[in-house]
Amino acid sequence: MKTEAIKFSDYPFIVPTEKRTINKLEKLVADLKECGSAKTALLAIKHWNKFCDEIETQLSVIYVLYSLDTQNKAYKNAQDRVDELTPLISKYSNEFNKILAKARYRKDLEKVLGKYYFEMIDASLKTFDEKIIPDLVEENKLSSKYSEIMGGAQIEFRGQTFNLSQLGKFLQDSDRETRKEAAKAMDGWLAKHEEEIGDIYSRLVTVRDTMAKKLGYKNYVELGYLKLGRTDYNAKDVKGYRAQIAESVVPVCAKLYKKQMKNLGIKNPQYYDYNVAFRSGNPVPAGDLKYLVNEAKKMYHSLSTESGEFFDFMVKNELLDLDARAGKAPGGYCTYFPLYKSPFIFANFNGTLHDVNVLTHEGGHAFQGYLCSGIKEPMFRNPTLETCEIHSMSMEFFAWPYMKGFFGKDEEKYRYHHLADSIEFLPYGISVDEFQHWVYEHPNATHEERCKVWRDIETRYTPEKAYDDTPTYNKGTYWMRQTHIFSSPFYYIDYTLAQVCAFQFFLEDRKNHAKAWKKYVKLCKTGGKLPFVANLEKNHIKNPFVDGTVSKVIKGCAKVLNEFDVDKF
Repeated sequence: MKTEAIKFSDYPFIVPTEKRTINKLEKLVADLKECGSAKTALLAIKHWNKFCDEIETQLSVIYVLYSLDTQNKAYKNAQDRVDELTPLISKYSNEFNKILAKARYRKDLEKVLGKYYFEMIDASLKTFDEKIIPDLVEENKLSSKYSEIMGGAQIEFRGQTFNLSQLGKFLQDSDRETRKEAAKAMDGWLAKHEEEIGDIYSRLVTVRDTMAKKLGYKNYVELGYLKLGRTDYNAKDVKGYRAQIAESVVPVCAKLYKKQMKNLGIKNPQYYDYNVAFRSGNPVPAGDLKYLVNEAKKMYHSLSTESGEFFDFMVKNELLDLDARAGKAPGGYCTYFPLYKSPFIFANFNGTLHDVNVLTHEGGHAFQGYLCSGIKEPMFRNPTLETCEIHSMSMEFFAWPYMKGFFGKDEEKYRYHHLADSIEFLPYGISVDEFQHWVYEHPNATHEERCKVWRDIETRYTPEKAYDDTPTYNKGTYWMRQTHIFSSPFYYIDYTLAQVCAFQFFLEDRKNHAKAWKKYVKLCKTGGKLPFVANLEKNHIKNPFVDGTVSKVIKGCAKVLNEFDVDKF
């Protein structure tokens, strides 16, 4: 198989067979067992990494193809095979790591690979045992089923059929009746699928709780943290951080929402009203998909030589799939193909300002992946997820000077909306996190009890939200639209932690762009060589877990917001 970069359309569609994969992994494990020194072990690790890059590339290609067309039977069957195969791969990965962790030459390897390499291995060993393989297979299948339902949504609206991403455009329409009608259509779709989606989640919670208890944990919380590689902070730190958001950010958001509704002239706002920032409507991109990609190309070339080369690479090799289509999974993400040293951006453009956010947010992820593509040790290419989100969210703010190209006359509207929306996201982010902690601490709760808890949490952190026109959402089902809750437990607080760090880059960039950009690129190139807190210290970023950090950062951002004359919008 070729290892140089090629166009995505030329990627081979290979579904790895269980027999070949297991045979190869067994041999690699056996080879490591025979090693008697760090020198020979390093060669065995090299061979292991090479094969893992091959397998990960094949699995990532399948995942992307399935995301692009969830109705394609060949891709669905391939994803089903992957769901069954990945736990078996984990089994041999666990065996490989066990040998390294207990090796008599471990100290010698630590001198070459670093102590953090083994900290990650030690953490991973606490998350797996052969006895949970059937549970992992079930978890994968349930997550894929959820994606299939969400990706296959077909919603009738004003004589046309839309998927969830396409319908989302109408929830931001400046005409309130259009927003209301779209919200009711979405609510109606969820009403039809609530029982099925709720059952999938109940089964996911059960299987995760079962795995945790099989591995000796009280519940899934600690296991979930370990699976995310959180080695230098815990649930107690996160709880204290959520308290900072509640104290310092929720009151700021309340003022922003009040100001927004006054500007819109709405006295009894519903949840969908907060999707529109100004009486004149939200900022609208100045062109279509092709136009926006061209503007992104100009921006990345202007930021630096490296970022310009990166974006040219993405376009040339068809590594951007951005338009919303029937059957395409909702949402957006960035993934990576190790064999081709290529990131990939998946999105669903719908003609709203979020299209630009994708080109900057997912572009930040992809830029980091591109910069770290030369790192040979896979574990060091990408950091843990909260650090990854600093790359993406900071890029959104480095893009500010280029908003005239993206939005034309709406450039200032976008900047205000983007900053205000980024602040307002934080209470929602901690709502998702607190909800998940409650769910996994109460694994036997009913669907109705979960919905009630979600609505209670919403009422505390975002009391402005009302669902009078949407009875299904009003029961507390809004969380069912959040993919992360189903597929990536506890991966959501990461966005908020990263947002607080990205705000720091934003405020520094306003003072000294060259210095802030240099610092940002250094962070990206660090990859995954350090855990989250250590990464912050290394790159001189204030730690969100430290009391007072959130308050100080938010005050700086609020000061910038006050510089805008919102009434003119």
